[in-house]
Amino acid sequence: MEKKFDCVVVGSCVVDVLARPVPLTEVIGGGRLIESDPLVLTTGGIVSNSGIAMARLGMRVAAFTYVGNDEWAEVIRHRYKVEGVDTSALLTHPTGATSTTAVLIDPSGERTFVHCVGAPRMLDKQALLGQLDQFAKSRAMLIGYYPLMTRLQNDLPEVFAAIRETGCLTAMDAAADGGTMEPLAKILPHLDFFLPSESEAQHQTGLHEPRAIIAAYRDAGAKGWLGIKLGSKGALISPKPGELIDVPAVKAPGPVIDTTGAGDCFLGGVLTGVLRGLSPAAAGRLGAATGACCVTGLGATTAIRSYDETAALAGI
Repeated sequence: MEKKFDCVVVGSCVVDVLARPVPLTEVIGGGRLIESDPLVLTTGGIVSNSGIAMARLGMRVAAFTYVGNDEWAEVIRHRYKVEGVDTSALLTHPTGATSTTAVLIDPSGERTFVHCVGAPRMLDKQALLGQLDQFAKSRAMLIGYYPLMTRLQNDLPEVFAAIRETGCLTAMDAAADGGTMEPLAKILPHLDFFLPSESEAQHQTGLHEPRAIIAAYRDAGAKGWLGIKLGSKGALISPKPGELIDVPAVKAPGPVIDTTGAGDCFLGGVLTGVLRGLSPAAAGRLGAATGACCVTGLGATTAIRSYDETAALAGI
């Protein structure tokens, strides 16, 4: 089948309301008025963050998830249209609400979330297996955040196996504490890409050293790309068993404003690099540069640049 898309991004799809600056190092308490900059309305979640980042980097991207039958859904549809993200598989759930988050951001860029998971949590095996034609039209798919997808977690091995049969690569991202090795150990053999954050990986495995974590994933049967996002320390990636590459951090091209979505944008950059045929090291640097751009704007994708600009920042 002709590959109409480079990536279908599945799962968390959120309307974010950003408030900055909010003092997160002290107890806010009740009855206070905290003065802030103007509130910002934007989109978040992996479908928005990774999807829009990849679209800005020149990829053909489609969104596949549930939104609610409410006004928030129109915010998402409009934003995706502007960014060139296909919405033909952005489905309205009959009872679930559009996912929403209040993002509280302190002056350093650290953030706290008040989140309603909403309709994306309703995704289940039947929803994904019913859209195999959509995956067959795409070179890759990315789903997140799997610890929050309670109706789908245990069925992901079967779902990923079916998606791979269509000729579509599989990628997954975690969130929150990352979950545990159950059911992750059963999922890993069916993944082509898995690059969690350091804290997520530590919680999953009970280990702290990135190389030991990669080894634990390999022992669980992971054969594809693995990686650990290390924040300001860069990343460690393992494109195949026995290969480890240290990816240095890329200096942000401006002051750090907001770290929201940096990990999702890193992952979107890595996948873009792989799909463009870059070497693993260069794909890792493209991911680092995409994440570095992300943190210089308010919201996950405000500051994402074109492929040429990001590749120049990455030195590739």
